[in-house]
Amino acid sequence: MPRSRAEMIETTRAKLLAAARRAFQQAGYAATSMDDFTAAAGLTRGALYHHFGGKQGLLAAVVEQIDGEMDQRLDAVSARAPDAWTALRERCRAYLQMAAEPEIRRIVLQDARAVLGPAPDADQRRCLASLGALLRRVMDENAIEGAAPSALARLISGSLSESAFWIAEDPEDGSRLAQALQALDLLLRGLRRQ
Repeated sequence: MPRSRAEMIETTRAKLLAAARRAFQQAGYAATSMDDFTAAAGLTRGALYHHFGGKQGLLAAVVEQIDGEMDQRLDAVSARAPDAWTALRERCRAYLQMAAEPEIRRIVLQDARAVLGPAPDADQRRCLASLGALLRRVMDENAIEGAAPSALARLISGSLSESAFWIAEDPEDGSRLAQALQALDLLLRGLRRQ
């Protein structure tokens, strides 16, 4: 049975995304040519331009894919936690640990920031809303003092983001991750209701 046009488009997009993701992780955005990943995908530059507008658009799509996977992983961490406080703590810790993963480090925290700039407002709003809802649960369980969840979410999210960028610049000995996790525990303990 012949494939539909939509299936062919999705297959082409998936091939380009997979090839670019491998290339960006291994060599980085700057050192990867469009010919490298179009050849690896068995496609042409025309397909790349048609589906993503160019190399930068393909990077944005790869980052969006990885961000979605990170969100799923963080949601799973929260879901496994026995209470909202533990969900908050483990979710924050997991985010910082992801910053040390080679693919996330290079593609999301280094190349995307350099090439694409700050995360789109919609992504930031989604992240802040999710964190704010979790903080509301923590407050409802009386684990922390009451505060405006949106304000607290911005403070925590900003701290996590800057720490993640700092971890991503680590010369791979892992000391920054360990330091950030220790500092995170200190910061979160300061929120606990006595």
